[in-house]
Amino acid sequence: MRKVIDYVKENKKIIIVVLLIVILIGTVYFINKGKKSSSGSSSASAEKSDTEVKLTGILRNIEGVGNTDVMITENDGQIMGVVIVCEGANNIMTRSNILNAVSTALNIDRKIIAIYSMTV
Repeated sequence: MRKVIDYVKENKKIIIVVLLIVILIGTVYFINKGKKSSSGSSSASAEKSDTEVKLTGILRNIEGVGNTDVMITENDGQIMGVVIVCEGANNIMTRSNILNAVSTALNIDRKIIAIYSMTV
């Protein structure tokens, strides 16, 4: 026990530096761990692609569409399908306007666009 006390007294500065480094590493680890867990619980809109966000904005501005959610499925950069869920999907004119806007904006066939009514 006496040897340990003598060793600590002789190497006090080194021990303090090592302890500070361990505390610093531990703090950085826990801060980064907290950021990762909070980003995992973020809203779905944060996970949307730029194209989905832009298309959602365009569709919301069309008369009668209302609140809108858009999902675009891609494979190797090619659009395979688009799903649109919006409040105005029950109106035939609104559906037609949505089909025209999406097929034009994304330069895709209307057959791969699905439109569904949103529950209110």
